[in-house]
Amino acid sequence: MRTKLDLKQKKVLVVGTGISGIAAAKLLRANHIDFEIYDGNDKLSREDVRLKSEVFSDCVIMTGALPEEALSRYSYAVLSPGVPTDLPEIDALRARGVKIWGEIELAWAFSSGDVLAITGTNGKTTTTTLVGEILKSFVKDVRVVGNIGIPYTSVAEETTEETVTVAEISSFQLETVERFAPQISAILNITPDHLNRHHTMENYIAAKECITEGQAKGQVCVLNYEDRVLREFGESIGKKLRVVWFSSVRRLENGLYLEDGKIYDATKGETRLVCAVDALNLLGKHNYENVMAAAAIALCYGVPLKKIQEVLAKFTAVAHRIEYVAEIDGVKYYNDSKGTNPDAAIQGIRAMDRKTCLIGGGYDKQSAYEEWIEAFDGKVKKLVLIGATAKKIADTCRRMGFTDYVFADSLEEAVDICRREAQSGEAVLLSPACASWDMFESYEQRGDLFKEMVRKLK
Repeated sequence: MRTKLDLKQKKVLVVGTGISGIAAAKLLRANHIDFEIYDGNDKLSREDVRLKSEVFSDCVIMTGALPEEALSRYSYAVLSPGVPTDLPEIDALRARGVKIWGEIELAWAFSSGDVLAITGTNGKTTTTTLVGEILKSFVKDVRVVGNIGIPYTSVAEETTEETVTVAEISSFQLETVERFAPQISAILNITPDHLNRHHTMENYIAAKECITEGQAKGQVCVLNYEDRVLREFGESIGKKLRVVWFSSVRRLENGLYLEDGKIYDATKGETRLVCAVDALNLLGKHNYENVMAAAAIALCYGVPLKKIQEVLAKFTAVAHRIEYVAEIDGVKYYNDSKGTNPDAAIQGIRAMDRKTCLIGGGYDKQSAYEEWIEAFDGKVKKLVLIGATAKKIADTCRRMGFTDYVFADSLEEAVDICRREAQSGEAVLLSPACASWDMFESYEQRGDLFKEMVRKLK
């Protein structure tokens, strides 16, 4: 049973007033813990913040610069995931001895039951959703939370010792974990992403690997054998944790693997067929890796193989991840708005089995686009560029000899261009290789607008 932390004599600063900040404040209020609110956006007034949620109606609210005199009031600061941990205000709090937590650590302090935690650069949402569906077939009380869009703090109070929480955890959230200790952890892959936040790959890798920090000896970590960084990491933690591998390239003696179009399980000393990939409602090798990771997590938690197979047979792609939208005049349209970095967008391209008009570009996370462009490999008929990175991507295209690109001033114009360019038997794919924040509130909004525009073409 987890030892819960008593914060009733402490004052907490909640940093950020979005959905994570609201959920954190509600959890503190429910436990009668004194808190204040801070948002560094100097364009927000205190009244603006109060209007976001009733939980802010009667508490101290600060926006813009954090007053010097406030720094010594707090024992803990709880950061929303979007708040960088190296901001001057956070450094000032840290220098005063304030413990810096994230939303995940706060939720852990007030929740119960087992936790299965999943991170990685790509595939987190699909894998987390699939693990959640599998566990729901086996356990009565399952909560699917985290970076998937449902703050862990919003359900923490409802959990019991019988609850299983399946959590998608981002690198931002892992920067501030301390006591968080999942029964089973998984790192799906690590490729360059969020370098504008983490600054170096070493920092990004270290954040991802923090998912295992609190695990006890003998607990499970599921890792991708074909990821060089993770293979080395697995060797380093092998004396403490039970490492279970998955591979889309080779047969494994301990783990799940893909061979001749079939996924096999070799975690129990015998080889068992999990499923044929042709029977899945998912496209692409990356999705087969997600299936292997999810099955490995479920098997290690004790879910019978038959239940896993039943869920796999019915599971469909999550929204915004190579999501089929419609077929219009013989052209298939796919929404891969969650392809927010080059590696994720490469998987989107690889999943296409026909000539494709591709919509790319968006907010600049300091990514490099050479490998993404290499993956076009004669499949991309036309690249339509939007957003802040359009010129940067175009410059990279020219250097690499790819000239079939055009610019569009809006997503709507990009869809119109693709409609004119794509012929029957081809595809249109929104897979931006970039975040959405330059033109949209989120990748979900971007994807929803794309689907809406496509459906109007009928």
